[in-house]
Amino acid sequence: MPITKSAKKALRQTLSRTDRNKNRKLVLRRAIRVVEKAALAKDTAALTPALSTAYKLADKAVKQQVIHKNKAAHIKSRLAKLAK
Repeated sequence: MPITKSAKKALRQTLSRTDRNKNRKLVLRRAIRVVEKAALAKDTAALTPALSTAYKLADKAVKQQVIHKNKAAHIKSRLAKLAK
C-alpha cells in the first residue's frame, strides 16, 4: 500500500482511470457484438447505424489511448468485411 500522500493520490488516479478505460472497452465490445449480430441476421436496416456507432467508438478509444490505432483499424476492417 502507498505510504506518501502523492503515492496515495496516484493510486486513486490509477484506479479511476482503470475503471474508465474498462468501461470504454466494454462499450466498444458491445457495439461490435451488435454489428456482428445484425450482419449474421442480414438486417441491413440495423447494420448501417450499428456499424457507424462501432466505427465512432473505435476512433474515440484510439483518441483516448484506450486501444492502439492499429487495433482500431483491425476492428473496423473486420466489421466492414463482415458487413459486406
